[in-house]
Amino acid sequence: MDERQPRGIPAAFLVAGASAWMATAGNAALWRELQSLGIAQAQGGWLLTLTLGGMLAAALYALLSLFAWKRVLKPAIVLLLVATAVGAHFMWTYRIVIDSAMATNTLQTDWHEVRALLTPRFGAVVLVGALLPSWMVWRVGVHHRPWKQQAVRNLAGLAAGIAVVAGLILVSFQPLASTMRNHTQLRYLMNPLNQLWAVGQSAFGSSKIKGPVAPLGRDARLAAGAPGAKPRLLVLVLGETGRSGNFGINGYERDTTPELARAQAVTFRNAWSCGTSTAASVPCMFSHLGREGFGGRKQDSENLLDVLQHAGLAVLWIDNQPGGCKGVCERIANVNTSALKDPQLCPNGECLDEILVQGLDERIAQLPAAQRAKGVVLVMHQMGSHGPAYSQRTPPAFKKFMPECTSSHLPDCSSAQLRNAYDNTIAYTDHVLGATIAWLRQRSDYEGALLYVADHGESLGENNLYLHGLPYAIAPDVQKHVPWVTWLSAGFEQAGGPTMQCLRARADARISHDHLFHSVLGLMQVTTSAYRRDLDAYAGCGAA
Repeated sequence: MDERQPRGIPAAFLVAGASAWMATAGNAALWRELQSLGIAQAQGGWLLTLTLGGMLAAALYALLSLFAWKRVLKPAIVLLLVATAVGAHFMWTYRIVIDSAMATNTLQTDWHEVRALLTPRFGAVVLVGALLPSWMVWRVGVHHRPWKQQAVRNLAGLAAGIAVVAGLILVSFQPLASTMRNHTQLRYLMNPLNQLWAVGQSAFGSSKIKGPVAPLGRDARLAAGAPGAKPRLLVLVLGETGRSGNFGINGYERDTTPELARAQAVTFRNAWSCGTSTAASVPCMFSHLGREGFGGRKQDSENLLDVLQHAGLAVLWIDNQPGGCKGVCERIANVNTSALKDPQLCPNGECLDEILVQGLDERIAQLPAAQRAKGVVLVMHQMGSHGPAYSQRTPPAFKKFMPECTSSHLPDCSSAQLRNAYDNTIAYTDHVLGATIAWLRQRSDYEGALLYVADHGESLGENNLYLHGLPYAIAPDVQKHVPWVTWLSAGFEQAGGPTMQCLRARADARISHDHLFHSVLGLMQVTTSAYRRDLDAYAGCGAA
């Protein structure tokens, strides 16, 4: 035997095999979408499908050729195999797509949220799609040339991959361009390139905001009140994953909001979110820029909470989400309740939302006396209806609709079970809001008000879509149509606030998260050059 004969396969063979596996098996969600849209069955559809598969394989071949070095190639392939399997599972199961917003959400996800997603099916997909191929990759012998020769081969592989991609685009340009233009969601299903692009955009893209935070509303002042008038106390409840259509107070066929109805709360039935995920919506809805301006901003600025604080009000953020306030509460007093050890309200290491209402008197008492004498704004950030483990968001006493879905693999549940589990979370949110209103009634030293607005909606299997986070342009309305509920005490109305009667007459007025900044300033009678009356949802009903 010739000892000089190289042992193992050339690196290019391993790169080609791994690329082909990821481009085919790892893109089941893409092939399904082509079938669902009728593209694969149309004339020339099979050729377009093969073209897309070839482009994906060639692009991955070009990418991995850059890493075809000894001690680098196998770890790079294994990393991509794992990413491909994980992405394939979630895109197939929940029909989500992966863009920069989804990457940001993923990077901000905490262990409690991850744990709910680790289903047996997820484990099986990772085993078959990633671990077994990775084991085979690690076992196979690979022959690497001396570094100069290997560099030439790597560059040749890169050039060849790019050339194949370019050639396939040229050959199928017309049907390919038409398909991508008419069905933009397809580009977010090209696994794992979609993940690499999304992470890169999220971490280093042009939308990444750098630099100091710009000041805002430094001229904020409280409007002069009547002599002896009580200060205002606003509880702003930031809901999580609330569907407007599932609130009984909005006309839903189920009575999911009996406590809000008894409190005679009013609602805006035509309210729309700034984004389709918490990471996108929360910073946007507290900004003065609105959805369009926030997306195109070049610099971060102070937000609603800063302006309220500039006006001299006491401001406190109470969070029941481990993921926190997404940077909104960085410059104000804040506390996180999600890791408390209450035996009744915090089972299994996660706290139910009633924990937000506990100890509110003590929390207010700890705020600076001079500020709380002028008025208080409490922001309570719910765990709300966070999926997919909806059943874990409600205690047994509030499981009104049964049987409910208890699986995190939502396609395993019937539509009725899934609807029951979600509606139970809304019924529990109603109870939390009812308890907050009851507490506000007891605070005779303040004129109380409650405002509840959800950050985004949710898909519950409509068109086989689940959860949320689709790009805004293609997301269904159920992921963007959110509840906006208001309750005002009689004293709040009489002290120059909007009237509940007027608000009821405007229940169908179209508003959005763009209005939140200015509406809260109006409710708290804050005057500042940052305020716009035309974006104050309450201004037409007597607000300042």
